[in-house]
Amino acid sequence: MEKSDIESKFCKDCKRTHPISEFHRNSRSRDGYAFYCKSCANLRQEASRRRRGTNPRKRPSQAIPAGMKWCPDCAEIKQVTEFPTAGRRRKVHTYCRTCHNKRGRESKQRLYGGSREYHLRRRYGIGVADFERMLAEQGGVCAICGRAAPEHVDHDHVSGGVRGILCFNCNGGLGHFRDDVEHLAKAISYLRGTTPWVEISPGVYRSNSRTPAVRRSRII
Repeated sequence: MEKSDIESKFCKDCKRTHPISEFHRNSRSRDGYAFYCKSCANLRQEASRRRRGTNPRKRPSQAIPAGMKWCPDCAEIKQVTEFPTAGRRRKVHTYCRTCHNKRGRESKQRLYGGSREYHLRRRYGIGVADFERMLAEQGGVCAICGRAAPEHVDHDHVSGGVRGILCFNCNGGLGHFRDDVEHLAKAISYLRGTTPWVEISPGVYRSNSRTPAVRRSRII
């Protein structure tokens, strides 16, 4: 049966069969609809809010003007532009940007112990303890230049594997060179000055031989 042909569905909570219009959409379920009817889903949501210690939702009694939206957390009616959007269809979130960000911080603290742990695990697959261990193995300094207290995780952009802890400049430098060993080798030769500078136009120089480099100043 196609999803569009479904006319009714059984709710697992109230043990009753309702018209399909009584169920929220859920793209992750097999039939495209939520497991629970709207009434039971609302009860579940309110119970969850009570467990978390948040205030129950009380929709405003007045009509919400066009271009405005009500935020359940701060219970304020705000401009739609104050609500974040997501997805290709730019769907507007339920909570205003301030409350949305607050919820995000609380979730990261509750689930990961902080935003730093969340960021490391989400992007690199390591935690703060792993970061500190790797940094200690490097002697507490950048793995390239030796600068103290580096804060950036360097990883292989192909495999995703973590390679070490670098300072901002070294990590950015590898990124700009696209982790290309040949480009880095050429940059080393360039900096060592294996060729002299020749003025090809006023104030512009280029190298063109194999002798030690000596930059010639422009004569005015």
